[in-house]
Amino acid sequence: MKFIELSPGKSVKGESIHAYKSESSSNDKATKYNYILGAVHGDEVEGAHLASELFNWLKENNDIDMPIIVVPIVNVDGFKLKDRVNGNGVDLNRNLPSKQWTPEAREAKYFPGTAPLSEPENKFLVSLFETYPPRFILSFHSWYPVINYNGACKELAEFLASFNKYPIEADFLSHPTPGSLGEYGPQTHGTPVLTFECPVLSDGVTLESIWKDNEEAFKKLFTTKIIETFKS
Repeated sequence: MKFIELSPGKSVKGESIHAYKSESSSNDKATKYNYILGAVHGDEVEGAHLASELFNWLKENNDIDMPIIVVPIVNVDGFKLKDRVNGNGVDLNRNLPSKQWTPEAREAKYFPGTAPLSEPENKFLVSLFETYPPRFILSFHSWYPVINYNGACKELAEFLASFNKYPIEADFLSHPTPGSLGEYGPQTHGTPVLTFECPVLSDGVTLESIWKDNEEAFKKLFTTKIIETFKS
């Protein structure tokens, strides 16, 4: 696929947030786009690696024709410092203007900011959603192996789980995420969000092994009809 770079956003520290849009015949009539996001949390290198490997594979594949937006590293400041939060110490996945947003945080690492959508990284992300309306959002994270879905994309979660056997959760009832993308996407844009949590690095778990374990699943996700025909 051929991708063009869109006008970048800016982080708290003035770093560029790069975003890319696929150029294909489907884009001529596209009204909604499939999103791939990496490194919302800067210290989750495992998820960022999966997003990067998937993006690189898409760029090498000329048989796929669908409207896609990719933001490989959302939290560029945190990624550079290997820190979960952005340059203001804000958890970007608690800062979006969902109905559940709250100024309170269970721990410092979940600090949601002084107001919803206070952070430039999320303002950029929302501006992309407004310009290129999302049909489906795939956001890569790392915590423990689990596929979390919000909105009407259970069948996509089940499709991926059929390959990697990760458990599926519709809601993290024991781990509330007010102001998260999983809340904001369905509420504001009617867009389902799949948060793909891969395992963290440990003995026997490497960046390469995480991609290898999930490579077939994501390649099939984008080469079969399921991502094009599922009802969001």
